[in-house]
Amino acid sequence: MSELNTLFRRKIKVSTNEEITFTALNTILEKTATTFPFGNLSIIANKTEVVTKENLINKLLIRNEGGLCFELNPLLYFFLIENGFNATLVRGEVYNDEKQDWYHFGRTHVAILLHHEEQTYLLDTGFGGNLPLKPVPLNGDTVISRNGDFRVQRQQTEYGNNVLQFKLRYKHTDWQMGYTFDSNHPVADMMELNELQEIIVQDERSPFNKSPLITKLTSNGNVTLTNNSFTQWSHGKSKKEQIDEARFKQLVHQYFGLQVL
Repeated sequence: MSELNTLFRRKIKVSTNEEITFTALNTILEKTATTFPFGNLSIIANKTEVVTKENLINKLLIRNEGGLCFELNPLLYFFLIENGFNATLVRGEVYNDEKQDWYHFGRTHVAILLHHEEQTYLLDTGFGGNLPLKPVPLNGDTVISRNGDFRVQRQQTEYGNNVLQFKLRYKHTDWQMGYTFDSNHPVADMMELNELQEIIVQDERSPFNKSPLITKLTSNGNVTLTNNSFTQWSHGKSKKEQIDEARFKQLVHQYFGLQVL
């Protein structure tokens, strides 16, 4: 068993003897979502690295840091490949709900397409708190998890031919736009992920290069930390606390197991 396979299983507490079947993916996605923080601390600290398989292992599995979509989903992708799944990475353009339009600064979201028994599914563990926690089929069927309702609609946009939509539990009554992606154009190589990282780090329109953001799903909701606030969702109820720098450092360690870089 490879280093990545062994360390990933150890990280999410899955036995090295367990066969990872398609049915087991619900559990794998749940454990991954509640284990790996989604965050941009390395970008804010100006400590980004070239995106490679080895660097992902070091950052996420050995140094136990968090990451963004172009790190979390490729790590899961490598794990799936090493456990016999037929998977590819795809790029997507995220929807800006505030402006009711796509972000328009490059397809900067990375997700996974998994092909199983003549069906294709979207998997995502790098979309902040908007995680399906289950494979979402590309045939339009709605998947229901403890995090809400999720579906992929066949829809032609300027950035792709499919759109992920969701209704988060306790938060939405109507379908929300997540991102659009092109199922016919998989990521060719790791160079694409580095080009994507450069956009997220450098582009003034990027939401991830201005101030720290960390979020992670919990067993009954999620927690989100910024430089000035800490929000906890638990059983559909939220509690928000205004914080200072000292409290930020305390919370980032207490709830995410991280250190300020």
